[in-house]
Amino acid sequence: MATLSRLDLRSILFLDAVASGAMALLLLAGAGVLDSLFDLSTTFLRGVGVLLVPWVAMLLLVATRKVIPAGAVWGIVALNLLWVVGSVVLLLGDWVEPNALGVAFVIVQAMAVALITACQVECLARDGRDSGIARA
Repeated sequence: MATLSRLDLRSILFLDAVASGAMALLLLAGAGVLDSLFDLSTTFLRGVGVLLVPWVAMLLLVATRKVIPAGAVWGIVALNLLWVVGSVVLLLGDWVEPNALGVAFVIVQAMAVALITACQVECLARDGRDSGIARA
């Protein structure tokens, strides 16, 4: 995380948008292949991909503001944390029954979201005057 933590908040938000956008494209375009690979339904995978599209738009909207509103970033942090918790709950519940590779996929993407979120929190903890953050 040392390398990621050196990035500024705007860069971390763009990284979140790019990673989320790549995931959306993977799930939307590749759901037909991923369903048998992960033992997750095509409908579920495409639904998650569709859900990520407005998320990416919102991340880009916040990241491109001249001054990044801290409240908006705290909202992003909260939603990212909800995503991580939701990923764990998904695996613990009986809504889906992924195979081992599917479980690994869900865990790895949740860990990536958690890492990006930790970097966002670290950036928020820095002095906002030096990093273009509007305090809430």
